[in-house]
Amino acid sequence: MGFLSFLFGSRKDQPTPVTEPAEVPEDLFIQKEPTETSGDESASTAREAKGISLLFSFLEQNHGGKGYDDALVNPDGSHLEQNLNAIKNEFERTVRKVRIFYEDFIRQVDFHIASRARSGMIDTVEELTTKKETAESHIKQVQEIELQAKNNEGPGQGILISYTRGFRNGLAAITGHSILKEVF
Repeated sequence: MGFLSFLFGSRKDQPTPVTEPAEVPEDLFIQKEPTETSGDESASTAREAKGISLLFSFLEQNHGGKGYDDALVNPDGSHLEQNLNAIKNEFERTVRKVRIFYEDFIRQVDFHIASRARSGMIDTVEELTTKKETAESHIKQVQEIELQAKNNEGPGQGILISYTRGFRNGLAAITGHSILKEVF
């Protein structure tokens, strides 16, 4: 053992230098929320929209932008009609989902009202009654929107107008880009 080894210790006693930390995958410690993304829908919040909020989220989608994009992909009039029919069908499915949701919810609330009334839980029954009245109010609004759509009025008609306007703007953009900018 040399003099320097005696003062500073031997190489065997020294720790080996660490070059790089080992990579640990992020998902080992962090759980990510699942995200829903669709071409037509905005990113979903932490909970799924139910009831009348589902209907309003459908009505608030950017149908004009979708129409514009669809025209750029396929600028045919029959394509416009097919997509308008698809929007109408999607609207009808959404209305049905909302109506079924409220019908099921009201049945559940009725059960709980009867059960809690038998148990003498007056405050709980009053809260449940208020919830039921709110649900009934929402279902009346849904029925009104559905009736307006059948009469080509209201927000249901607005989405069709928005889509058609967007589709026509897309057609105009194609014409403007390919024909009107042509220099002779």
